Parts: sequence; structure tokens; C-alpha cells
Amino acid sequence: MFGDTAVAVHPNDPRYTHFHGKKLKHPFNGRLLPIILDSELVDMEFGTGAVKITPAHDHNDFACGKKHNLEFINIFTRSGEINEQGGEQFKGLKRFDARYKLIEELTKMSMFEGHEPNPMRLGLCSRSNDVIEPFLIPQWWVDNKDMAKRSVDAVRNKDLKLVPEFHEKTWFQWLENIKDWCISRQLWWGHRIPAYLVTIEGVIDIPNTANQDHWVVAKSEQEAKTKAATKFNVSEDKVTLSQDPDVLDTWFSSGLLPFSSLHWPNADHPDVQNFFPTALLETGHDILFFWVARMVMMSLELTDQLPFNTV
Repeated sequence: MFGDTAVAVHPNDPRYTHFHGKKLKHPFNGRLLPIILDSELVDMEFGTGAVKITPAHDHNDFACGKKHNLEFINIFTRSGEINEQGGEQFKGLKRFDARYKLIEELTKMSMFEGHEPNPMRLGLCSRSNDVIEPFLIPQWWVDNKDMAKRSVDAVRNKDLKLVPEFHEKTWFQWLENIKDWCISRQLWWGHRIPAYLVTIEGVIDIPNTANQDHWVVAKSEQEAKTKAATKFNVSEDKVTLSQDPDVLDTWFSSGLLPFSSLHWPNADHPDVQNFFPTALLETGHDILFFWVARMVMMSLELTDQLPFNTV
């Protein structure tokens, strides 16, 4: 509730017509919440027909927030407590404790109308069985539209053959509708992302992880320090670096396999010369996009060659 930034109603719901274009006042923090009209998200026959929108903590609400240009407010700390958005009354509470306290306070204010069971699908952690909470944090993304187009063209031009041919439909469906690729993962195992957050006294005293200008990407920490010193016009001894703890998406790392296992980027190495590109890949159709397409995109982008000619 502390992350709510709007309330949605169906545009054809006569109960709320007189509220169109108006705003509601949040009962705890005083934030003004616009009443928005959304025929896709709201079912007039379900509940009250009015849906509070929390863009930062729900997948459907995230899409709604993008559509209606709403504010995205994160209400949790990394350890799962309510942050400053809960005010002094709720700050520091665990999410479920805050939920019960919220109901108590709304009841005291004579603003709680009641509750009823509502079956739903919840994502659960495979290890702890705890409820997974959608949580916005900065991530690394790849714009792969150009890479995808080259991969589509390779199949259309028959430079790359998919056997049997009916798998071309899946290939085109994925790659012609491709979206930006989130390549960062908050896991222990994997290739650590080679990005370094820069701190320079008097220049960047408190680096912002969401500010791309405060990062440098390099093959090593020393190279990153040199890049940062050049970028901000200071000596290297003034630069302090902190490497991003995230790791690369599995499919990003495995997409590099056809050439990264052969001493690439040394294109003159005998292994690269002898074994890249290869001719045939035999694999399962279920990972045609997740792995095969990524190998093709990566190879075309980084080596200007297809990794194989038949799948």
C-alpha cells in the first residue's frame, strides 16, 4: 500500500464515472493518487471494481505504470523490511508484520471495510518456500534488436538451416518480436559482470548505481581504473573501484561458447582457426531461442561469422 501511486477503474463502470480525472489522498502518507481508466486491468464484476496500483511491486501493475506514466516507488530494503516509505510508524517492520499492523491502523481510522479469501498464484522460492516479492533494482540490459535482425536474415537467406524447417516459425516469432535483454543475475555462481562503480573524492563522493556515468566496463580492474581516470580527468590513485557483484545471465555466458572456449578474442589462435566456425549443431528444440539464437547473435556480433550453418 505504501507503494501505491494510482487507483484504476474501468472506464465504463457507472459507479465511478464522477471520479474520472480526480485524485485520492493516501491515508498514511498523504500522497495524491490519480484515478486512472484501464479496461484491460480492471474487471468491473470483481471485488469493488477499483484496483490500487503498485507499479514497483507487481508485474501487472508494472505494465500499468508504464502505460499510464505512473511513479514507481520501492517500499522495501534489500533485507525485506519496510523502508522510509512506510514512515516512522511502519519503517523497519517485516512485510507481513507491516500488513497486519496496516489493517489494525485502518480499522482504528474506520477505513477498513473487511476482507475475503481470494485464491491466486504466488511465486515461491525453491529453497525457502517463501513468497517471492517483485523488487525493482538497477540491472544491466542489452539492446539486441540489430543482432536479432541479422539472425533472422541468416535463416531467411538460407545461410543458416534449421532442420526440420518448421522450426523457422519459432525462430522468426522470437527474434522478430525481441525485447531488451536483462543480462544481470543476483546469484552466487556465474561469470561476474565486468563493470566497476567509480568513487572519486570531490568528484563522485557517493556513486549512484542507477547512474550509468558512474560505471566503467573493462576486462580487468586495472584497465577499469585507467578508463575511470581518463574519463574523469584525474590520476589513477584518486580512483576507487567496486565491481558489481551480479553475474551474467546463463544464456549470455553460454551464448559465447562457440568461440569463448577457443581462446577468443585471440582470433589468430590455432583453436579458433581450426574449430570456429563449425558446421553442425545438434540440440533440443526447447532451447532454440534461449541458447541457439543467442549463440548465433553473439557470433555474428563479435566475430561477424555464423557459429555453424546447420541446426
